[in-house]
Order: sequence, then structure tokens, then C-alpha cells
Amino acid sequence: MKIICIGRNYVKHIEELQNERPDEPVIFLKPDTAVVQKQFPFVIPEFTNDVHHEVEVLVKINKVGKYIDAKFAHKYYDEIGLGIDFTARDLQSKLKEKGLPWEKAKAFDGSAVIGEFVSKTEFAALDNINFELTNNGNVVQSGNTQHMLWKIDEIIAYVSQYFTLRTGDVIFTGTPEGVAKVSPDDVLEGYIEGRKLFRIQVK
Repeated sequence: MKIICIGRNYVKHIEELQNERPDEPVIFLKPDTAVVQKQFPFVIPEFTNDVHHEVEVLVKINKVGKYIDAKFAHKYYDEIGLGIDFTARDLQSKLKEKGLPWEKAKAFDGSAVIGEFVSKTEFAALDNINFELTNNGNVVQSGNTQHMLWKIDEIIAYVSQYFTLRTGDVIFTGTPEGVAKVSPDDVLEGYIEGRKLFRIQVK
């Protein structure tokens, strides 16, 4: 399984980090060791003092595909989920300043929370899904997939030009505004249309 992440896919998030709006999807990868195992907490790594939560809608690939046309992309997934892309923001800033890759800040062990998945048939429109993240019961991020610069099927088509998609691969589709630092004892919970798909404690 590989984790394919899309960066800068929500305009307000681009603005809050003062990044440039991209002309095409920004892609980075996380290894399978990035996944926080079920029932385990997220442990803040020793090499960072500024880990941010980034809640994202997830897509699980259901069959092998390469050079997928956008009009057929819907055939390559049956389930939608929710997760967190944890980011060591201080380390990422240093790497960006030097023009270096982000992997140390984005793909470290435990940097990906993958919650439950639900059938995409439960949603009236995939381009209009509400989702949110709470921290200790307070809403800290709230988004809707209609605000994506690139929609799910467009992402699948684009990504498949570069990477063969395989059954079980997970795509993180980008985060809305509201990313912020996490602290020990924080409890993060993610919801899609009011349905809780994950709960994780920070240590």
C-alpha cells in the first residue's frame, strides 16, 4: 500500500500558509510506516516542536490502474474516508527554504491517521461532502469537497499518469484552512457529514 497526498488543494489553506496557488496538483508520498496503527496514539516526534493537524478526505483505490481517464476514474474507488496528514511545520519550513523535499516533515513514522471508510453510495454528491476535525471537542477545521481545486476523479486521473494505482492505495485529497499545532493530551476526532470516522489522542 502506498499513500499519495495532494497538497495545496484548498484556496483558503494556500492563503493561510502564504503559498503560491499551483497550476497542477502538488503530489507527495508517505510510506506505509507513516500509518498510525489502530488504537495507538499519535506521538509527537522528538525532532519537531510544531506538529500541525491537517484533516483530509481519503479515497481507497479498489483496482489496478494506469493512465486513467477522468471520466472512468469513478470506477477505481468504492469508499471514502477521513484522515490526518500530520506535518512537522517547523521542519517543513526549513526544508522549503532550502528547496529540499518535504519527506522528513510529512512522511515520518506515525504521520498519517487513516480512519474508517464508508461506501461512496452513502453520499448524494462526492463534490459536496462536509467534513470537520475537532480538538478536545472544539471544531478546528471544517471543509467541503466542493472547494477542492481538483476533484477526486481529476486527482485520480492526474496521479495515475505518474504512479500505477494498486488495490488498497489511499489518496489524501488535501486539507482546508484551520491547520494548527497539536499538543500532548489533545484528542482529535474526525467527522464526515456528522459521522465520526476516527478518534486519536496525542502524546
